[in-house]
Amino acid sequence: MDLIGWAIFIVALLVSVMLHETGHFLVAKRFGMKVTRYFVGFGPTIWSTWRGDTEYGIKALPLGGFVKIVGMHSLDDPDDPADELQAFRSHPAWQRILVLCAGSATHFLLALLLVFGLALGVGIANDNVTQLGEISPCVPTSLAAYNNGTCGSDAPASPAKLAGLRAGDTVTAFDGHPVSTFNQLGDAIRAVPAGSPVTLTVRRDGKLVTLHTKLASVSGRSGSYLGIGPAVLFQVASPLGAIEYSGTTFGQVLVGSAQAVGSLPGGLSKLFAKNRSSTEAGQVTSVVGAAEATGAEVGSNAGWQYKVSFVLLLIASLNIFVGAFNMLPLLPLDGGHIAAIVYERIRAWFARLRGRPDPGLVNMAKLVPVSFSLFLVIVVFSLVLVAADIVNPLQLTGG
Repeated sequence: MDLIGWAIFIVALLVSVMLHETGHFLVAKRFGMKVTRYFVGFGPTIWSTWRGDTEYGIKALPLGGFVKIVGMHSLDDPDDPADELQAFRSHPAWQRILVLCAGSATHFLLALLLVFGLALGVGIANDNVTQLGEISPCVPTSLAAYNNGTCGSDAPASPAKLAGLRAGDTVTAFDGHPVSTFNQLGDAIRAVPAGSPVTLTVRRDGKLVTLHTKLASVSGRSGSYLGIGPAVLFQVASPLGAIEYSGTTFGQVLVGSAQAVGSLPGGLSKLFAKNRSSTEAGQVTSVVGAAEATGAEVGSNAGWQYKVSFVLLLIASLNIFVGAFNMLPLLPLDGGHIAAIVYERIRAWFARLRGRPDPGLVNMAKLVPVSFSLFLVIVVFSLVLVAADIVNPLQLTGG
């Protein structure tokens, strides 16, 4: 099941990338720009065919894809001088900006459709409950066993099992303190030292029951361990409710993404810390971390609604983040090219005021070192993040 989760994430990522390129492709075609190539993957060509002026094909390495629009950068020259009129750079600024924005727009549209479909088809999860849906039978012997939800033959019984907790119980108080959400309960559990005796008050069959146990610990995981999972309740939304939920989720992810990016400078030094999950470094993950989380969730004992909700929201969040990040006014991102066009038009406006000719396109050759430097920074940071997710993976939340 873990492999199925990985496969789901990888396919979703590839589809998202190709939809990004399809956005550029469709808008460029709409404005009469010449698009010569539309390929899935990179490396040697496995298969291709021509339709009109465009070659469609599949490359050997399924690591994304690309679209080649004639004259998309001022450094490009058409193979045929007659194509200059159809070149990207020969079109009005507003058309070029729309072509560049189309990639991120497809990410945003996909995310909204996924969340909308989730609300209508599966339902909206109610996380503001402390009802238990899963009781772990054991204390995992390692962090890997904890993330995979597996028990070894020599694993001791979990504190939750020893206490007599059952799926369907609703926890109303932990150690004498009322709790109303599962996140609040989880924080309370992790705050108490392992080995400490605790008391839980649960509502079972309409009656309050008091249970006692001692918290345990999982090697490599910070905080104490009880061995419980939430029973997330889902309610199918109306079309208007689904629209509202989509907009709210989009805004929350967008704000959260901005906060995560803002916390990166402070989190870099903590990517390999034991308590990474509770620091700024716990707010970011690589595609490896996201794929591992998907695999672990699909392979868990959670209900199908929770699994589908987790996967769809993860894919939607990834698309929102990528779409927003791509619009940053930095080269070689699309936002950087948009900024260059805006600067181009501002410069042309000042030239007209002074009675001078239009200076023309921005000389991208001068910006190549800047573009390459930023690209190198992104690659290096991505590799560091991948390494952190491999040797110091984020711990899944829970008690």
